[in-house]
Amino acid sequence: MTERIERYFGCEIRADEEGKRGKQSTGRPIVYGAKTKIGGMFDEIIDGGALDETDLRDVRLLVNHDTSMIPLARSRNNNATSSMQLSVDAEGLAIRADLDTDNNTQAAALYSACERGDISGMSFMFTVDEDRWTDLDADMPTRHIVKIGRVFEVSAVTFPAYDQTSISARDAQALESARAALESARAAAGTDERARKLKQLQILLEV
Repeated sequence: MTERIERYFGCEIRADEEGKRGKQSTGRPIVYGAKTKIGGMFDEIIDGGALDETDLRDVRLLVNHDTSMIPLARSRNNNATSSMQLSVDAEGLAIRADLDTDNNTQAAALYSACERGDISGMSFMFTVDEDRWTDLDADMPTRHIVKIGRVFEVSAVTFPAYDQTSISARDAQALESARAALESARAAAGTDERARKLKQLQILLEV
């Protein structure tokens, strides 16, 4: 089963104009090229074009990834009748959500928090179809997310920074997952390096 990953970024979500069903909030949960430190172990960058083939057929808007609460908006096939619209562009992924502030107290609370600046960050839950690593021999290697498989939800978050302290406090499993990804990449790189040296030796012996 493909692992679902959460990433917290200091990306903006803000209160905006009147929407079709009440108030409207806009934001950008995914930004290409932004470097984020993951658990103090490695940097992560989402490469440009990572969303080109991503499954965005059913994406929900939550607060702090709380799946036990009712979604505040939802994009289904990104059609015009959805309460959230998604837009993939040269910068990443942008959203525009119609919040039913008249009938949903949680939606009203989120809009107020965005308007006051109490909540200004976004996060998203996704799967990775392809990645690549650089500087694996360095203290702080870099993981490039080349292809995002699916985005399940985007969240307005209280703490967008994904540093070592906050990740371990929020989700120990996410920290262990990040560590496992790094160890796996380093192990694979070591195998590739050994194979390369053996091939070079074989060539020298044949000469």
